[in-house]
Amino acid sequence: MSAWQSWSVSTLRDLAEEHTGLGPADIDHLTRLAGDWQLLSDLSFADLLLWVPVRGEPGRPRSFLCVAQVRPTTAPTAYQDDQVGKIVGGPEVAHLDIAFAQGRIWREGDPVWYGDTPARHEAIPVRLRGDDENVEIIGVIGRDTNLSTARTPSQLELNYLTTADDLAQMVSDGTFPPPRHTGETTSAPRVGDGLIRLDAVGKVTYASPNAQSAYRRLGFNAHLVGEELSVLSSRLAADPLEGTDAAERILTSLRGEAPPRKEVEARGATVLMRALPLMPAGVPIGALVLVRDVTEVRRRDRALMTKDATIREIHHRVKNNLQTVAALLRLQARRVNAPEARMALQESVRRVASIALVHETLSMSSDEAVEFDGIVDRVASAAAEVAATEITVKMRREGTFGVLPAEIATSLVMVLNELLINAVEHGFPAPDDSEELPPLSLTPPEPVGEVVVSAHRFRKQLHVTVADNGKGLPPEFHAESSQRLGLQIVRALATGELRGTIELRNRAGGGTEAVLVVPLGKR
Repeated sequence: MSAWQSWSVSTLRDLAEEHTGLGPADIDHLTRLAGDWQLLSDLSFADLLLWVPVRGEPGRPRSFLCVAQVRPTTAPTAYQDDQVGKIVGGPEVAHLDIAFAQGRIWREGDPVWYGDTPARHEAIPVRLRGDDENVEIIGVIGRDTNLSTARTPSQLELNYLTTADDLAQMVSDGTFPPPRHTGETTSAPRVGDGLIRLDAVGKVTYASPNAQSAYRRLGFNAHLVGEELSVLSSRLAADPLEGTDAAERILTSLRGEAPPRKEVEARGATVLMRALPLMPAGVPIGALVLVRDVTEVRRRDRALMTKDATIREIHHRVKNNLQTVAALLRLQARRVNAPEARMALQESVRRVASIALVHETLSMSSDEAVEFDGIVDRVASAAAEVAATEITVKMRREGTFGVLPAEIATSLVMVLNELLINAVEHGFPAPDDSEELPPLSLTPPEPVGEVVVSAHRFRKQLHVTVADNGKGLPPEFHAESSQRLGLQIVRALATGELRGTIELRNRAGGGTEAVLVVPLGKR
């Protein structure tokens, strides 16, 4: 097959599982390689294409499928079009076939043309070392360099290319990429941030201008070449323990291991460091140290952390103040003899306490959002406790509210508090004139009052229903004209602050239900 064939599937794993015979361990290795090979592409000044052999019939010529592609940030690309998902065979992949079959890096051949762009072909076999020390070739990296801007390389470019060849040999050996450390999701810092090359004893043989600038921020004004980087980093660090740790990680890379990234702080500056061993053909020849000045990034992080801590402290103080107000209202209610006044004060206590619940949750959150299910459960429990009746009122929640922004949560908790209190106080008759109540779901062994709060999200809306199996609404009831303060609060918050709708109606099986719809889009 000599023509390109394109597939709509775009992910490496999907492509490999559908068109190749690679196993899970093989695909995991290729995925890690594709997550870390921007380094090799930038050092090579070349596009990298990851090719894997397509599952085919025995005896037929081998075809290859491109499962990943990366373009260099240090040079122009050789490909304007995306190559992922294309299958090619025949003479066009002869270099890939040789590298795969013979297990060696292929560098022979004349330049080729992609449209108007001349390019140089190279092919690097990708080996996987198994736990049983078995080594197999599972793919090939095509390294294609755009030659349209070819010129005499500078010292930086020569060091980049030399380091790229060492890493390419490590890919062929199966020792690159290194294992990913827990918590590290990217391979930053990158080549352009700052590159230092060490020899086998840890002395600097080359430092890019950006790397030199990073160490100058740490307080080292001389040239890095010739310095023993582990000793220098330890000496510059503001914290001796942090400096010792940074030095040990550099020494670890010289021993052939890839340690986790490390930040070094000195003189108010912060430099992120990543050390990688250089061991082509299994022989440690030094290390590659990538550095990045992250001083401003960390300053912004600290500013955000301070801001978040301040906001949480504000919510904590608001919660305390609201609880103080609730306590004062509770004391006042005990001193009032008029039943109506006492009841009004007690209702105010519950309303203030429900808002305090939201601020309590926000004081423990890292953003202005709350996990609302726990708040609903606490409000429901508090409402069940105020039932002045011998009938047991059970509270139950169905579905989940999920995470809600603070601006919605504060108003919604007040609406639910009023609806639940109304359901408990007005939905169930007094013990002396009560009738057997119809069950809301399964029939319990004895008459039991039940209130169910259900929630689900649909098309960027939150649908909430508060249903009870009580006596229902009286025939003359109209929510719009009701003079009850609780219902007026519900209607005002639902249609105003929440910008939603509220409907109170009798249930078909008996009882009352309140249906609330709240939009969740940008407010």
